[in-house]
Amino acid sequence: MKDTRLLVVWCPDWPVIAACAATGTSPHVPVVVVDGNEVVATSAVARAEGIRRTMRRRMAEAMCPELVTFEHEPQRDARFFEPVAEAVEELAPGVEVVEPGVVAVQARGPITYFGGAERAAERLVDHVAARTGTEAQVGVADSLFAATKAAHRNVIVPPHRTAEFLRPLGVHELAEPGLVDLLRRLGLKTLGAFADVPENAVASRFGGSATRQHRLARGLSERPLDKRRPAPELAVAETFDEPVDRVDSAAFAARTLAARLHANLADRGLACTRLGIHARTERDEELHRVWRAAEPLTPRGIADRVRWQLDGWLTREQLTSGIRTLTLEPAEVVDGTALQLGLWGQDDERAVRALLHVQGLLGPDAVLVPVLDGGRGPRERVRLVPWGDERTPALNPDHPWPGRLTRAPATLRDEPAALRDANGGEVGVTGRLELTARPRQVTANGRTRDVVAWAGPWPVDERWWAPDAHRAARVQVQTEDQAFLLIRRDQRWFLEGVYD
Repeated sequence: MKDTRLLVVWCPDWPVIAACAATGTSPHVPVVVVDGNEVVATSAVARAEGIRRTMRRRMAEAMCPELVTFEHEPQRDARFFEPVAEAVEELAPGVEVVEPGVVAVQARGPITYFGGAERAAERLVDHVAARTGTEAQVGVADSLFAATKAAHRNVIVPPHRTAEFLRPLGVHELAEPGLVDLLRRLGLKTLGAFADVPENAVASRFGGSATRQHRLARGLSERPLDKRRPAPELAVAETFDEPVDRVDSAAFAARTLAARLHANLADRGLACTRLGIHARTERDEELHRVWRAAEPLTPRGIADRVRWQLDGWLTREQLTSGIRTLTLEPAEVVDGTALQLGLWGQDDERAVRALLHVQGLLGPDAVLVPVLDGGRGPRERVRLVPWGDERTPALNPDHPWPGRLTRAPATLRDEPAALRDANGGEVGVTGRLELTARPRQVTANGRTRDVVAWAGPWPVDERWWAPDAHRAARVQVQTEDQAFLLIRRDQRWFLEGVYD
């Protein structure tokens, strides 16, 4: 039977390696990469100090005062990963970049050529180390998810044994924290236990996203085998009047071409899951790379991968001229309804296609959806992200957040306001958090009204330990026909929200 397994080459702690390479930092010191206030990658030395992923930045710095911290930059990770992808491709042609730090290739070719999976893995690891000085691990399995987990453990999974390999692994290996937490509460602590749940029960209880994760736990591919062969006319190309040789110019080109490609696909009800990026330089150098995604790519996802790849090419010393022609080609497409996120239910395909079309015409930021975020103020608790992007909070909304309003206003505003007493004087806030007088009138939203009731003030005292500490106070006022949320900062009142 034909070997359909995938071979994955994984570089451990890649965000840390890329950050150290970009800054000249020694890899033998404790280093972490943070996204916001959360640790997303650690060096081996940092782990020896007890620092782990998902830890809060402040806690990590308290545990290790000499800790070196870098902000998460996917573009930097992709730029420094390009030489590694090239090194793998020298021995295993046809590699696909899954993400910076991970490449995949059909296992049959290198296994046949080198005379076995173990020999192929050994040669690839040695070659990557010799060419780039980077440590790598190799995994082989029947699906991309399983092959990646095998690479984390340096394991070669025999054909048709993927489900057996995945069975004892914990459910934390899945990429959805909300689902992982729910499975644990239900007593399903391993992938095998999750896989034993009937698929129709998972679909009816948890929905489409959990169904895809259930397929992964069973050792199946990310999607059912209903892929379509892309038509040649779906590809988009751009020939530049002036060769692109700067990263900022590349970012603009990536965004424009991504919107065009997505519009082409959306018009046909399709979405891209494998993206081919082709470039020809002014001196006729040919460049090509394929990016693979577990989920259908949004316009932002396409633009990001193109920008990362162009950054990697443009910063290579081997490139002797700028890019003259850039072509994006969908190497694999699926039904475009796979992008639906359930805003109107599972069956409203017309609304999904309409939004995809708007994003294709105007860009990914033309359609935004709210995400409930953590924070104390109403504006902090709602964050807008492009429709189709991952809707994960930057800060955990379930944390206590002392001082958070129990009821947020329906309409957010940010404009000057006034709060006056019976004599027309301004009402202030004392150092003891008391109003200087009883409010009688409020000027907000373009009108002056009599105050019939009020509540507060409530303090806003954030980052009190820092020079840029934010101190303010909020007050709710009720008039005969409306209620307002006011905030006093810098000795002035501002309208923060209107209650409908």
